[in-house]
Amino acid sequence: MRAVAFQQQGVLALEEREKPRPGYKEILIETAAVGICGTDTHVFDGEFEGTIFPLVPGHEATGTIVELGEGVNDGVFDFRVGDKVAVNPSTTCGECEQCLNGHQNLCPKWNGLGVVASDGASQQFFTAPSTNVYKLKPETDIYEAALIEPLACAIRGWDVLPRRMGDHVLVYGAGTMGLLMAQLAHRAGAASVTIVDLNAERLKTAEECGIELRYTSADDAERAKWDVVIDCTGNIRAIEDALTRVKPAGYFQDFGVAPADRTAQFSPFRIYRDEISIVGTMAVLNSFGRAVEMFEAGAINARAMISHSFTLDDYEQALEMFRRGEGRKLQIRPNDTESRVLL
Repeated sequence: MRAVAFQQQGVLALEEREKPRPGYKEILIETAAVGICGTDTHVFDGEFEGTIFPLVPGHEATGTIVELGEGVNDGVFDFRVGDKVAVNPSTTCGECEQCLNGHQNLCPKWNGLGVVASDGASQQFFTAPSTNVYKLKPETDIYEAALIEPLACAIRGWDVLPRRMGDHVLVYGAGTMGLLMAQLAHRAGAASVTIVDLNAERLKTAEECGIELRYTSADDAERAKWDVVIDCTGNIRAIEDALTRVKPAGYFQDFGVAPADRTAQFSPFRIYRDEISIVGTMAVLNSFGRAVEMFEAGAINARAMISHSFTLDDYEQALEMFRRGEGRKLQIRPNDTESRVLL
């Protein structure tokens, strides 16, 4: 079979490999779609903590079961060859203080398929632990369902925010995560949702996804302050601006991934005086199953969010297109024979 491998920092290649076999309580999956996200660029550039090269990237994945390892269905599972599935890429040790206290996403031995030490799904077939595999309905679009993993991250983001009826929500960034957080805001009780992005094309996508208030600057909005402000850009200037938009007693969420060595300036006095809460959110925590439910319930407009699909041969082209900020969600479809413009 064919696979994309990050052979070392900054070096990728298309390789011929043996088709993997599932081990004990593992499932072999024929890959349908893999989303590209900022984590992939950080891994490729050697900026993600703990990555071990060589590594097959790809952590936002769906596919079809082709083989079950020994013991998969000995407990509560009822997987069958031919099932459509989505895969939670996160695995943890289950023994450390963070795991035992319900914060598995902060486990110091956290491992993500295609991110740290286990190969991901940018290959024609891949294996995953059965506990990380979620069955999809037969009628679910298996390609659009690759958005379930980032949706699970967005649900985790809302888990640590207030979900109060009537709040006004401002989101910075209309990329994949900003669009997901904004689309979930009404489900969380928001009275209004505003999204800000310098890229006018991304704001068109936000309109298609039902986000009613869209601006290239928060200065253009009718409101001056919001109950909940979420940064999904990781851009320091955006973060600094976003903090000034929070109402007294409001919440600011740092969702986007800023460079580890950068710092932002803000007024500690205002945080104190206005009782502003600042919260972070990291990856997925007990939210993947809910993401499957929400996706299949139509909580997001997945079709409007995916603009291009690429073959394994064109992986490098897809990565560079992502870096340029072009298109909407970009996918790798390892078993396709041609790359496509979908929107």
